[in-house]
Amino acid sequence: MRSPVAELLGALSAVLDRLGVGWYLFGAQAALLYGAARLTADVDVTVDLGPRAASALVAALTAAGFELRVRDDLDAFIARTRVVPLVHLPSGLPLDIVLAGPGPEEMFLRRARRHEVEGVPVPVASPEDVVAMKILAGRPKDLEDALAILVANRGLDTVLPRDTLRLLEQALDRSDLVSAFEELARRARQEG
Repeated sequence: MRSPVAELLGALSAVLDRLGVGWYLFGAQAALLYGAARLTADVDVTVDLGPRAASALVAALTAAGFELRVRDDLDAFIARTRVVPLVHLPSGLPLDIVLAGPGPEEMFLRRARRHEVEGVPVPVASPEDVVAMKILAGRPKDLEDALAILVANRGLDTVLPRDTLRLLEQALDRSDLVSAFEELARRARQEG
């Protein structure tokens, strides 16, 4: 018997594979795979629909046991947030699908790695990219996840997240991301 997360990922993977779209797992579930200890049940994925409409994705997922969590005008909600919020009815778990745009998400998709989650093949953002995403999110729990990934993965390429964060700083007119990474990397070395 698979866990609720694996059940959700299996159902999601079947739909996305049938649609032929690229996708990857990120967020807390990816952090858990890379060594963070977090109690969470939500699932976050990014999907590259290409020329397909979000409505085709929603229709396919609805037919596969997912339900929208938003009752507003879905098109307006997606245009505003680029997120499709769903719940997987058999497991009761929330699923947030981020619709990929040009830029970092394309890069993260290219660098995603295949993992097995209880027998379900799942593309997962690389640990370096999950660290960068967590630092960008910036919440205390995200920074703890980034630190845990750095501690658990001693051989992690530290150039990649640093370069990614530098690009994000330029794109977002920020100057705090690389320094946050450097501080977490320093703490990870001390804990190791």
